[in-house]
Amino acid sequence: MLVTLKELLIEADKGNYAVGAFNCPTLESVRGVVEAAEELRAPIILAHAEVHNAIIPLEIMGPILVEFAQKASVPVAVHLDHGTNLEMVKQAIDIGFTSVMIDASHKGYEENIQIVKEVVEYAHKQNVSVEAELGMMTSSGLGGEETYKEKSHASENAANYYTDPSIAKDFVEKTNIDALAASFGTVHGIYVTKPNLDFDRLERIYENIQKPVVMHGGSGLSEEEYKTVINRGVRKINYYSYAAKAGAYAVKEYLEKEENPFYHDLTVVAKETIKQDIKKAISIFSNK
Repeated sequence: MLVTLKELLIEADKGNYAVGAFNCPTLESVRGVVEAAEELRAPIILAHAEVHNAIIPLEIMGPILVEFAQKASVPVAVHLDHGTNLEMVKQAIDIGFTSVMIDASHKGYEENIQIVKEVVEYAHKQNVSVEAELGMMTSSGLGGEETYKEKSHASENAANYYTDPSIAKDFVEKTNIDALAASFGTVHGIYVTKPNLDFDRLERIYENIQKPVVMHGGSGLSEEEYKTVINRGVRKINYYSYAAKAGAYAVKEYLEKEENPFYHDLTVVAKETIKQDIKKAISIFSNK
């Protein structure tokens, strides 16, 4: 059942849980994610990251995501992750996406606001939800995610990019976005050191904006950390790198023991492993 991000996050806010947003750059990942959600009877967000256009273009993967969402037996939003311009956002909406993220966080504050307002005006007219980012998500440089910001930042300087709670309130009021991607200590990609999450900052952001908070770089945290951020206002968790890594390692293990492998067998191995990893994530995000 295809729904908007706003619809999903309103229910998540009522129930004090988070909805998982899973980037799906391959058919195996889409199938694994949807099967996991249906088996658990849980809502999900199928996402296409602009950075993954190098793997498969939006015009190919987008319609596949929309079709899977329409046919799913659970609520599913289809989301553009880290869109960087209005043209990409329009393309996603034309394909049938029900949610878009416009990421102008690398711009100056006022320019960020103006870009986001333009996207909100366009998207809301078509009943499409909008997520935007304030502050900057850093990258570990592992997992291919560093291209979100075109460069990685040293972890010791990461606090310089955290979201300011007072500015977040002004940003949300001026842009009328449906969800805010906030920076409070997570990073894109694979964690090379233990994350240092600023829970107090997150709580103040949520209290100030009175809108759902999105956590990017959601892979690799402990179950306790997931539950803590959910209890402090996170309603959407982006999760990709560790599921993709699990699929890759399962294929590697299969190849090491199988003397006569076929490519189609690798896709089955990857899909099943991704599915099980996603089921674990969804179960934790339910905050039960």
